[in-house]
Amino acid sequence: MQRPIVRRASHELSGNSLHPILARVYAGRGVRDVSELDHSLRHLLAPDSLSGIDAAAELLGASVQRGRRILIIGDFDADGATSSALMVRTLRAFGARYVDYLVPNRFEFGYGLTPEIVRVAQTRDPQLIVTVDNGTASVDGVAQAREAGIDVMITDHHLPGERLPDANVVVNPNLAGDQFPSKNLAGVGVAFYVLAATRRWLRERGWFDARAQPSLAQFLDLVALGTIADVVPLDANNRVLVAQGLQRIRDGACCAGITELLSVAGSATQPVTAMDLAFLVAPRLNAAGRLVDMSVGIECLLCDDPTTARELARELHELNRQRREIEAQMREQGEAALADTRLSDARPMAMSFYHPDWHQGVIGILAARLRERTDRPVVVFADDGDTDLLKGSARSLPGVHIRDAIERVATRNPGLVLRFGGHAAAAGLSIQRSRFDEFRASLAYEVDALLEGIAPHSEVLSDGDIPAAQLNLELAELLREAGVWGQGFQEPLFDGEFEVVTSRVVGGKHVKMVLKPCDGARHVDAIQFGSDVPPQPVDRLRIAYRLEVNEYDGLRRAQLNVVHRAEVDSRSA
Repeated sequence: MQRPIVRRASHELSGNSLHPILARVYAGRGVRDVSELDHSLRHLLAPDSLSGIDAAAELLGASVQRGRRILIIGDFDADGATSSALMVRTLRAFGARYVDYLVPNRFEFGYGLTPEIVRVAQTRDPQLIVTVDNGTASVDGVAQAREAGIDVMITDHHLPGERLPDANVVVNPNLAGDQFPSKNLAGVGVAFYVLAATRRWLRERGWFDARAQPSLAQFLDLVALGTIADVVPLDANNRVLVAQGLQRIRDGACCAGITELLSVAGSATQPVTAMDLAFLVAPRLNAAGRLVDMSVGIECLLCDDPTTARELARELHELNRQRREIEAQMREQGEAALADTRLSDARPMAMSFYHPDWHQGVIGILAARLRERTDRPVVVFADDGDTDLLKGSARSLPGVHIRDAIERVATRNPGLVLRFGGHAAAAGLSIQRSRFDEFRASLAYEVDALLEGIAPHSEVLSDGDIPAAQLNLELAELLREAGVWGQGFQEPLFDGEFEVVTSRVVGGKHVKMVLKPCDGARHVDAIQFGSDVPPQPVDRLRIAYRLEVNEYDGLRRAQLNVVHRAEVDSRSA
């Protein structure tokens, strides 16, 4: 399906010296004026309208002034890791005398500021706990910390439940009544805004008269990585944060950990793009939280010594290799479970899977894979250690707010869902193992009711075709460098018809092709990853593709990354 665009906007954008293809791409993403492509910091939203921001700045600023012991408690994913590193680095730069972090091990403590993790925190005798990328649902944990005389400040972006914890202050753009214009901040973005307000509070009280005032821009590499890794929509404000962070990474002004993670991942692209952060850095950082302990990832981001950062990056690289092996086995078992399910239009509107051998740190990835395979919201469960509980990870499609669907299950079936939280597209939950079948049926029923019996489906939105004469390296480089691509501001995807000149399988699981555009004579290289069935040389294909730069043996050339392909009936060609 071709992405709808406002043609007037496309013409006006191309009239501002933008390449016509790029103007069409921007217009298809809602850009109406070239000024919207200015990612300078002056376009960043001010923090003032974030509810609780003034109280947060006062609490955190006063704690820095008084030398109080501050403990950061993060989440065990890349957003949580970057949020933790951002808080620790920035507060130390502010002159905080004592600031440390603690990240829950997902296998021992689960998500958030639980009573169990508060007990661990108490051994460090903190006077202020600051949560990052979690805490909005931590009612019991906050209560325990406050009873112990510990102040608690929550910075988070997850959707709130019916009851908020009794923290000293909660900063979350998704709270009811919050007036902040962007609801799409990642956890690291919320932390950045709290720190910006805190720096202003300290400056107004003369704190930096006798010490250097740090620039928060120096920490935007962490904000960019966490924002991309958490797959939040890249609205205009998030694009500024990401673009500014990317520029620091490109300039070599980022933390040593990000540099070394890019290196061990084999990144050869210049300049570094948002996709490099999404597909090279984030998975390696996430591997720590999935398999062992995210403290390895946080230490990598906190490290200033390149040699030590390289050792930590290599450790994360090895963990990611192990994660991929575990994922491959789980995916095979998931496909087998799927084969046992009737694949027809009458199949459940939402699907749930459980296997006793599945690794709870990888179920989110498997849920995403099975969602792609089924065009259905999917929940994947694994055993929660030695208990009789299951931990689930849900992934959904546009049109099904999966957290709300789980909440409906919990409301109609008291005691079935023990805890849950998340977003429209992803959520986590816990249930009793003995009630898996009951949950599976209940979720399918609720999603069916939400959709009114109309099966969901994911659409492939194309930015149209590219004339054969423009399928070149120049346009490929322009597309790569021009935008901050990601969730809600998708990387350009085009479509067209091509004749197959040659095709072969490479690496056992990819198809390498040489194609000829039907409207031109020049051949162009193409590759389809994850496919081991090459088309015949005489075939005519209709493909959806990304125009990319292929760098190999010191040579750079344009290449089509084929996302979807279908044979064209020669009789209708």
